[in-house]
Amino acid sequence: MNRTLYTALFHLGLPLIAVRLWWRARRAPAYAKRIGERFAHGLPPMAKGGLWVHAVSVGESIAAAPLVRALLERYPDLPLTLTCMTPTGSERIRALFEGNPRVQHCYLPYDLPWAMGRFLDHVQPRLGIVMETELWPNLVNQCARRGIPVALANGRLSARSARGYARFSGLTAPMLQQMSLLAVQTETEAQRFRDLGARPEAVTVTGSIKFDLHPAPDLPERAQALRAQWQALDRPVWIAASTHQGEDEIILAAHRELLSTHSDALLVLVPRHPERFAQVGTLVEQAGMSGARRATNEAVGPGIQVLLGDTMGELLLLYGTADIAFVGGSLVPNGGHNLLEPAALTKPVLSGPHLFNFQDIAERLTDAKALEVVDDATGLADAVRNLIELPQAARRMGEAGLAVMRANQGALERLLQAVEKLA
Repeated sequence: MNRTLYTALFHLGLPLIAVRLWWRARRAPAYAKRIGERFAHGLPPMAKGGLWVHAVSVGESIAAAPLVRALLERYPDLPLTLTCMTPTGSERIRALFEGNPRVQHCYLPYDLPWAMGRFLDHVQPRLGIVMETELWPNLVNQCARRGIPVALANGRLSARSARGYARFSGLTAPMLQQMSLLAVQTETEAQRFRDLGARPEAVTVTGSIKFDLHPAPDLPERAQALRAQWQALDRPVWIAASTHQGEDEIILAAHRELLSTHSDALLVLVPRHPERFAQVGTLVEQAGMSGARRATNEAVGPGIQVLLGDTMGELLLLYGTADIAFVGGSLVPNGGHNLLEPAALTKPVLSGPHLFNFQDIAERLTDAKALEVVDDATGLADAVRNLIELPQAARRMGEAGLAVMRANQGALERLLQAVEKLA
């Protein structure tokens, strides 16, 4: 497949895209809003000639935040445009940078040449930075036609994704050859990009900027105050965060097993996507457990067994309240989520086996005995139980995770140095 055929198929697929938007809007009404922006229509007024960073959704937006702050500091005279593709990503961007007049935001349009061209002409960036894996052929081509360098930041490419790209080499190889910089996390991923057609001189290994996470200094104090408000200072508290469809039932089953030996245990359950909050709340009720919802600020007393974390932007705070952290998207084949967020708070980390999006990070944490992988509800319950009953082992596990983070920091500075050559 070449780019011409890809573009024709994309146009033919627009009715399906409209149906998908309608379907998603049934559960998340925000998908029905700002549709014009997805075709570069009705874009807000924007200052031109600055830097542009694209982060597809929530996770990438959070990962991009330190980069954005560093770019604002290093280029004080330039505006910065932040784009994403999802309402939750948009909400996170606005929460992170609301009030900063130099940060402007809109959706990135679909990868149609006329839409991408209109977006680029509206913003006229001097440099584009795309987070992690969000590469689109028409986007890259339209930038190349306008002389706009494009950098991939914190790039990752699993073996499975590389095989997928290879099947469409007529499309992906020219796109990768047009990239000005591919700053990737590991040498293994660098070689995968080279094998797919990227210019060797454009590929560099910077490491993962996720290691450069620095929680707010007052976060532990705020988390402890919140736990006291829940009357849970003397209760074991564990969190299951960023969960996906099919995981919550497993986690609730694990919590039921845990309650048989630790009847006062509190589970903080945080679904990844807000459109699932109500559904997961129903699952808690169906499991016969007493629950409360964070969004409505319901009282969390000794009788509450599950607190539903149905808010946005509070994940680090909720991690801080817990003794033990399970990171979701990993008991189902989703590829996992950021294991380093709880590690940065010195929490022992648990995960399911599906970690292909974070393989290198998972291996580093596992080698340091900072991560335990479980396969099912019984394994999860046993792991949480052991860490409750062996607090010294839990503390060593948490300290090992923090040590891994500190030993691997510096990727952000290496990325900024590479980007400076293009800006």
